[in-house]
Amino acid sequence: MGAVTAATPWKQLLLSALESNSRLKHSTFFQLATVGSDGRPSNRTVVFRGFEENTGKIQINTDYRTRKIDELKQCPFAEICWYFTDSWEQFRINGRVDIIDGEHPDPLKLQLREKSWFASSTKSRLQYLGPNPGLPCLTEQPSLEFFVDPSSGPVASFCLLVFYPEQVDYLNLRSNQRMSFTLRRGVNGEDCWNSERINP
Repeated sequence: MGAVTAATPWKQLLLSALESNSRLKHSTFFQLATVGSDGRPSNRTVVFRGFEENTGKIQINTDYRTRKIDELKQCPFAEICWYFTDSWEQFRINGRVDIIDGEHPDPLKLQLREKSWFASSTKSRLQYLGPNPGLPCLTEQPSLEFFVDPSSGPVASFCLLVFYPEQVDYLNLRSNQRMSFTLRRGVNGEDCWNSERINP
């Protein structure tokens, strides 16, 4: 029998996993799968940039010129697979993605993008000044040195992805327990999570 709550019950599990695996640098990396333009899966590793404040929405920084942007424009659905090697926990998070680039019409989301830009290291920001990702290299020479003013706002190629979880499959291999969390719309239009223990 499942339980229904307006809170985000899986978020605490994820925060606990991040805490118990914090000594491992790779614990903040996860795989993000989208649907390719040919209908095939398209997967890559990205970095967790935190939750949108007071929500379970997951933030990811990316270059607007990457293939995943075109894929998400065609199909906004994606899935995260996140495995924590120290605690033997896996999260598979299914949902949809909102693309927040410099042309987004919502000023609050543009503020969110800017906040994420300034939360990034200077080295991370420099990546958005290089040549278009995924295109052939036109020269054998090392990349030119780029400079970014630490006080200036996001460059045009910087994009914030906000992942809206709709279903979470949690597996703890150490305790051999598995939980399923599914987002439902309540009678008053509010988000409610249904949680259910399922077979591993």
